[in-house]
Amino acid sequence: MGSSNGVLCVSPEGVDMSADTKIAELLTELHQLIKQTQEERSRSEHNLLNIQKTHERMQTENKTSPYYRTKLRGLYTTAKADAEAECSILRHALDKIAEIKSLLEERRIAAKMAGVYSDSDPPRKTMRRGVLMTLLQQSAMTLPLWIGKPGESPPPLCGATPASKHTHTHTHTHTHTHTEAEVVSYNHSTNNRRRIIPLPQWKANPETDPEALFSKDQLVLALYPQTTCFYRALIHTPPHRPQDDYSVLFEDTSYADGYSPPLNVAQRYVVACKENKKK
Repeated sequence: MGSSNGVLCVSPEGVDMSADTKIAELLTELHQLIKQTQEERSRSEHNLLNIQKTHERMQTENKTSPYYRTKLRGLYTTAKADAEAECSILRHALDKIAEIKSLLEERRIAAKMAGVYSDSDPPRKTMRRGVLMTLLQQSAMTLPLWIGKPGESPPPLCGATPASKHTHTHTHTHTHTHTEAEVVSYNHSTNNRRRIIPLPQWKANPETDPEALFSKDQLVLALYPQTTCFYRALIHTPPHRPQDDYSVLFEDTSYADGYSPPLNVAQRYVVACKENKKK
């Protein structure tokens, strides 16, 4: 470990050991949270069964007495508290997963910046096409789903929600500059912010946050399938479920109407287009 011109330098080995230790701790905590979730779920299932039996008893007797109303009120209050407790544990687990992913990314970037990769390793620019396409698919599939609290608005970079003026482009942020890229270093004094569009950091849930998605016929820039290039497109169909992709129509003069047939593009690779007029 050392410093030069005020910049702290950490050896890759030290970074790996520190990150590995922290990741191991987080995985242990995550395991405990998963166990707690199952325990909470088992407890809530017992209460839900009591609710079902009470309703069946009411139907059999064909009456709703003050006794049953009071009993159901208590059971539903307990069920609500159980659900909130389970939800809290799950949110905590999601936070741990996000921490682990962040540490893995930081370790990878630190190793790359320190030149850990040997000369025999193929540079990224010569990566085989099939491997690159697989990595892009994995990045889209592992994009976390934003799960906010009731009434909470989606944050910047969730789905179609733009970056705020306070949002900075950090290292290992994926960006669009007409091609998909990863930021390994960023200089605010020399890089033109307007030319860099950060990709979404969370998927928007169509069932809870539809306003965080691009709407039908909206002009966007989307990653053309099996390429690393972004092209102008119209939203044909927004996602209906969290696991769904956008269906988009790419501008293509080889078709009579000027647009390609509908193609699926993951939320990860659909960003706003600032140009309104068709070229």
